[in-house]
Amino acid sequence: MPIDRARVVHGVVASVAAFSLVWQLVLVVQGSAVLDETLIPPLGARVVNYFSFFTIESNLLVLGTSCALAVNPAREGMTWRVLRMNAIVGITVTGVVHWFLLRPTLHLSGASFVVDKLLHVVIPLLTVLAWVAAGPREKLDGMVVVGNLVWPAVWAAYTLVRGAITAWYPYPFIDAGTLGYPRTLVNIAGIAVLLTVVALLVVGAERMLARRPVESHRGQSVN
Repeated sequence: MPIDRARVVHGVVASVAAFSLVWQLVLVVQGSAVLDETLIPPLGARVVNYFSFFTIESNLLVLGTSCALAVNPAREGMTWRVLRMNAIVGITVTGVVHWFLLRPTLHLSGASFVVDKLLHVVIPLLTVLAWVAAGPREKLDGMVVVGNLVWPAVWAAYTLVRGAITAWYPYPFIDAGTLGYPRTLVNIAGIAVLLTVVALLVVGAERMLARRPVESHRGQSVN
């Protein structure tokens, strides 16, 4: 895909992500439900909770990497590859987990329902479609797959430590206060397996897509 079109594609993803994240933050500040909570915590706790969701962090990664690609579709480097993998894998897992595990437990309406679908369905689909259509085609390997697990591992550790202090957990399947640590750790291990499988699928798909006779961004100057 030509550079100008790639910029537009990634710019659209970044715009939708930014709009959705800001909208959800506004709702959180206003006291609207997150995962259908019935007890609304103080504002400071609500904001910290907002940034503690895997959903929000994966959408922020999509926003950041999509903005970067809208500026320079030929971005390179190992750190960049890991961040881009984090964005694609994280948002894909966000969509899958939401659809199969969280969606049946939610009873949202109005603005909360709309922004929930944007963050959990629309943005995952847009991100994957933009990756397939506009690339860039990265040099993904085992090191990138391993690096992809660092952020989720840090998120899981943070979630368990903060949960032990505040008794608040972002998702019911990692609620150690209710499930106990053995079951919670098994669930986290299951998520790690899912993340790894999705990452390996991304690597395989990336190699297949790289063989397509499409116009490459590499070697083209970017103003």
